[in-house]
Formats: sequence, C-alpha cells, structure tokens
Amino acid sequence: MSAWLPVAPCTPATCVEPSRAAVAAPRAVLRLAAVAVLLLAAVAVVLTPVRRRVPAAVVAHWSRWVVRAAGVRVRVTGAAPPAGGLLLVANHVSWLDIPLLAAVRPARMLAKKEIRHWPVAGALAARGGVLFIERDRLRALPDTVAALALALRTGAAVAAFPEGSTWCGRAHGAYRRAVFQAALDAEVPVQPVRLRYRAREREVSTAAAFVGADTLLTSVWRVASARGLTAEVEVCPVVPAGRHPDRRSLAEAAEAARWTPPPGVPHGHQGKAPSKSMRVL
Repeated sequence: MSAWLPVAPCTPATCVEPSRAAVAAPRAVLRLAAVAVLLLAAVAVVLTPVRRRVPAAVVAHWSRWVVRAAGVRVRVTGAAPPAGGLLLVANHVSWLDIPLLAAVRPARMLAKKEIRHWPVAGALAARGGVLFIERDRLRALPDTVAALALALRTGAAVAAFPEGSTWCGRAHGAYRRAVFQAALDAEVPVQPVRLRYRAREREVSTAAAFVGADTLLTSVWRVASARGLTAEVEVCPVVPAGRHPDRRSLAEAAEAARWTPPPGVPHGHQGKAPSKSMRVL
C-alpha cells in the first residue's frame, strides 16, 4: 500500500450515529438548494473565459457561506494564520473540512490525479489551483513533494490532510510525514489546525463524517438535516520548519500542537467556553 493510501477503520455503520434532533425535510432541502446556488455561482466564475485570479477574501467569504448554507454554525479560535508561504495541516473528518480551511486561509489543496479527468469537477479543480498527486504510485512521491515545495516557495498556502483518510471525529489517525518534507525544503512554517464537529448538546458529533463506503450524497443530506451542528476550527500555534532536523520531527511537532489544548484548558476537556479569540462566522 502506498504511503498516500492509508485506510481508516471508521465506517458509517460503526461510527456515524443518526442525529437525535433532525430538522424537517423541507428545511434540509432549502439548505441543499442554497448550497447548490453557491456552487453554481462558483462554476460560473471559475469557467469564465477571463482568467483572472479570484481574490483570497472572496474565496474565504464564499467558503463560509457554503458551510453556513448547509446549516452548520462555525466557530474559529486562535490567531489568524500568517501571510506568505505556509503549509496548513488538519485532521480529516468531512467534505466540509475543505471550505472550513479556506474560510481561515485560502490555500491550494491536494487531490488525487483522477479528479483532473472528471467532467466539470476536474476543470474546476484545475482552475482553482489544486495540486494533483498520484496516490497509488510511491515512486511519484519525490515529484509530488517537489511540486508542493515549489508552490510554497512562491508564497502560496498549501492545505493538506496528513492522516491520508477521513476519520469519524471521535478517533484520528497519525500524520504521514511526506508532505512535511515540502515545508522543510521550502523553509516555510507549518500551521496545524484542529477540526471538530459538535452537536447541539456540545458533544462531539459524527453527523458531518464522510467515511468508509459513505456516499457524498448521503453525507451531504445528513449534514443538511442535522439540527444545531457546529464546526469548530482551532488554529493552533505555528510550527517553524527550521527548528526541526527532519520531516519526522516536524510531523510529530505539528501533530502534538494539534492535540495540545490552549493555556488554562486541561487535556480531554471538550466543553470549554468560547475564549476571547473565538470568532463566530
């Protein structure tokens, strides 16, 4: 198995719990319609003959609107990520993770090469600056790392999910190290981000999880029909790549930063009150 193809044990049957408080079907349909309108607007912009870069602020606002249109409230804690070349890394739970990261700092995403050939989606991804990777070919890994490093050197932010697979949100995987080599080569910092989804009762929710044999349509409907779902985006302290001798050390530091609670909050505490640095989107 390739280093790019880890498999999480999470499945819809074993991990994803049915929502105990679902909204009425008409409201869920309205949420899906709102998301569809925003996606169509993005298609119109991206496929326009005028190849003009979309401002980062517009991307960030659009990403927030997509998440809110799906009925998900967003809370962000921590300082804003720095400007310039930056590797954003986060745990992976849901398809919502991508717009959530973009709402914090628009970045070029990693995606499997097959998506490049998908109708419409492939063109959208290419125009959006997605970096395509051959996940099933280990020998392609050096070229992938080189491409990431080049993008980082130009001052771009690149977002990656080093776990390599989605998890349910109650469990998580170890960070794969390859992507961190690009940060070392480009001499840019790493920005760890922790993503959590909570139910109305403030307990960790698996409603947003997109795992195993789950279909995208099923996952989207589950999110749209959930009541009181909140996405928490915790921007952790930046990890300077230059302080670490190799990618293993850098990956371990980024993973440790992700699971280290802020000052004054003990490990394992899930019900902390909003801090002064919390922003509601």
